Amino acid sequence: MEHLRRLLEIMEHLRDPQQGCPWDRRQGFESIVPHTIEEAYEVADAIQRGDYAELRSELGDLLFQVVFYAQLGKEQGLFDFEQIAQAICDKLVRRHPHVFGDTGYEDEAQLREAWERSKEHERSAGSHGRAGALDGVARALPELSRAVKLQRRAARVGFDWDDPQEVFLKVEEELGEIHEALAEDHGPGRVEEEVGDLLAAMANLARHLGVDPETALRKANAKFERRFRAMEDHLDAEGRTPRDCGLAELDALWERVKEAEKAGD
Repeated sequence: MEHLRRLLEIMEHLRDPQQGCPWDRRQGFESIVPHTIEEAYEVADAIQRGDYAELRSELGDLLFQVVFYAQLGKEQGLFDFEQIAQAICDKLVRRHPHVFGDTGYEDEAQLREAWERSKEHERSAGSHGRAGALDGVARALPELSRAVKLQRRAARVGFDWDDPQEVFLKVEEELGEIHEALAEDHGPGRVEEEVGDLLAAMANLARHLGVDPETALRKANAKFERRFRAMEDHLDAEGRTPRDCGLAELDALWERVKEAEKAGD
C-alpha cells in the first residue's frame, strides 16, 4: 500500500496548478479516454505474447489511468480513489453471495444466471425506470465485442437461435446479400450495410461456438503478420521485396511459408 499512496501523491503533484506538469494539468475525463483504451490493449498484447515482465509494466500504466480519473474526480468533488475502491468492493461482495453469504448454487450455469440477474437489477435501479435488455452495453467497446454483448443480452430474453447450424445459414444469407448488392450496383452505402450485417452474423456464430471474436481476430492478425514477415525475409535474402513479385509468385511463397510453419509445429 505504500507505493499506492506514493502513486496517488505523484498524481496529485502532476496536477498541481503551479508546480505540476503542463500536459497533465490540461487533461480532463474525455481527453484521457484514448490513453486508457490504448493501455488496456497493451495489457492484452503483453499477455498474448506471454511477456510477463512487460505485463507488470503495462498493468502499472493501466493503474495510473485509474488514479488519473480518481484525481480528476477528487478535484471536481465527484469521487476519490477511496470511493472507487469502496464501490468495487461493495459490488464484488454483493455479486458473490455464494462466497460472502450463505447462498448456494448447484452449478456454474446457475451461478452465471444469478450474476446476470444481479447486474440487471443494478441497471434497473440506476435507470430510475424501465431498463431495456440492451441497456449498459458500452458504446466504446470494440464493435465485434459489442456485437457479442448485444446478442448475448438479446439471447437472455429469448431472441436467439437454438442451433448453431441456423447461424451458419444466416452467415451464408448475409454473404449472398453482399453478392446481390454488388451485382445490382446498389452503391457503396448498401455494400457497407451488408458487410456490417455479415460481420454481425460472424460475431453471432463465434458466440454460438464459444469463441471470442476479438481474440480470434487478434490471433489471425498475428498469424498473418508473422507469415508476411517471413515472406519478406525470404525475398530480402534474394535482394527483392514483395513489390518485385507478381501475385502468383507471392501466393506460391505464402504457401511455402505456411507449410514450413506447419512442419515446425
